[in-house]
Amino acid sequence: MTNTPSPTDATTYLENLVRAGQDATKQFNDALALAMGVHGEEKPSSASPFFPVALIADLQREYFKQLWRLWNSMFLQMFAGGAHSSVALAQGDKRFKDASWREQPYYDLLKQSYLLGSRQLHEFVDRAQVDDKTKLQLRFYARQFIDAMSPSNFPATNPEVIRKAIETRSVSLTDGMKNLIDDLHKGRITRVDESAFEVGRNLATTPGSVIFENELIQLIQYAPHTNEVQQTPLLVVPPCINKYYLLDLGTGNSLVEYAVAQGHHVFLISWRSAIPEIGHLTWDDYLEMGPLKAIDVVLEITGAERIHALGFCVGGTILSCAAAVLAARQQDKLATLTLLTTMLDFSDTGEIGLLIDQGSVALREAAIGEGGILPGKELAFTFGTLRANDLIWRYVVDSYLKGATPDAFDLLYWDSDSVSLPGPMYCWYTRNTYLENNIKERGKTTQCGVPVDLSKVKVPLYVLASREDHIVPWKSAYGSKDLIGIDARFVLAASGHVAGVINPPARNKRSHWLNNELVSDPNSWLEKAEERSGSWWPDWDAWMKRHSSGIRPAPTQPGNAQYQTIEPAPGRYVKQKSN
Repeated sequence: MTNTPSPTDATTYLENLVRAGQDATKQFNDALALAMGVHGEEKPSSASPFFPVALIADLQREYFKQLWRLWNSMFLQMFAGGAHSSVALAQGDKRFKDASWREQPYYDLLKQSYLLGSRQLHEFVDRAQVDDKTKLQLRFYARQFIDAMSPSNFPATNPEVIRKAIETRSVSLTDGMKNLIDDLHKGRITRVDESAFEVGRNLATTPGSVIFENELIQLIQYAPHTNEVQQTPLLVVPPCINKYYLLDLGTGNSLVEYAVAQGHHVFLISWRSAIPEIGHLTWDDYLEMGPLKAIDVVLEITGAERIHALGFCVGGTILSCAAAVLAARQQDKLATLTLLTTMLDFSDTGEIGLLIDQGSVALREAAIGEGGILPGKELAFTFGTLRANDLIWRYVVDSYLKGATPDAFDLLYWDSDSVSLPGPMYCWYTRNTYLENNIKERGKTTQCGVPVDLSKVKVPLYVLASREDHIVPWKSAYGSKDLIGIDARFVLAASGHVAGVINPPARNKRSHWLNNELVSDPNSWLEKAEERSGSWWPDWDAWMKRHSSGIRPAPTQPGNAQYQTIEPAPGRYVKQKSN
């Protein structure tokens, strides 16, 4: 009668078996490497020629080495109680949070194999002998492929999807198909419970009146909350690629509401989503019919000599160009300029710049450069690809594979409420910013009939950037201090493009950094900056009031004899859907 081997004997036997296999694999790898011109662990000298075949062989050898280690650990885990394999997840990766991905060997193997293959593809791109921009583009597209091929995105290889289907007797799969069909009709992925929100009911609720409109904008004047207001009014220019109510999400979560409560006399531009009737509008039209016209209306209504002007994202770029046009015309209409997460120098545009090249811009110019519309859903999808796991695949899994109803989230509702743009305006913008970076060059562009030089704008400047911004890198925003304005103040907010800006003080969340010494190097600025908890809004409010011209009694009625109320805020334009 044979004795049953002890666990220790089994472990020793398996380890010896694995070691023998590893030795055999090493001999094969060494022979393959010798044939391909790769010499073990030795690094080739800088004078050695580059052999693509040798590089691929080297990477493939390393991949099979890691794959063998993975099988080794899985084998020991299943039969001898060994430790789990450990190809590390990226920080913040929530795709594999379910316990099955760790505790069930089949799913653990799927996950680890996927992560190992992903790492090999990243390494292959990193070692490609191409220029820096091409390498960045390769990294971006490699990540799109890697994200799409995750085993969590397929029903047969996602344990949560299978469990949900069993628990609901396949109702989850049926509901998922219904969600998919609905989204096919919409032409976009539904990421939020859209029935939970309505602009004017629980979004964009700060009281005000539309007191001017043209075919491109409506101008809102907000009702004062205080008996007195600042003598110098404030004009807010939101991005034209999104709806303005990001700045007025709702009670307690609104920069507009906060500014009004602090005694500022606030006006705001509400951009119209492009329709065929305005598909011919150009960049110059956006300046003339947008901020330049709005500035004149605000001055006429208030009687002020100058205004404060605030621009956010693309709205900041538009506002800066409008300010330069005023300077070229020798018109002194601005008291200060505030730029929130705005780029003026497009040398480093982050990943979004990788999607814009000569070919893509030329194609757009041929299609819509003389007239036409860039649909908002195309812009929204482009921005979604920058964070595909969070903004695309997460909702594919939850909605289509699990049949779940999206949550009610105001920021996601706003993000899904996209805006279309006129083709001529969009084409001029992309060519002169992301592609050729002309705006920052003195006199390089002619806008509204005058050569534009940002350095001619001589007003106090407040610049806010967000440290984790993936759309406007904070170091690019930092450089605006050298391009426009005087006596600049730079503030760095925690978090990303949106959350860094929308941070009400009452919530006491996040933090921001301050340093009055604006040195040339942004890293050196940050090293000596003081981190302060909470919102940057009070700092901006105090800065604005230092540059104001006193206070006056709050107006009792909106507009004046020439500019009377057209309709209550938020107006018609913001409610028009492009998708």
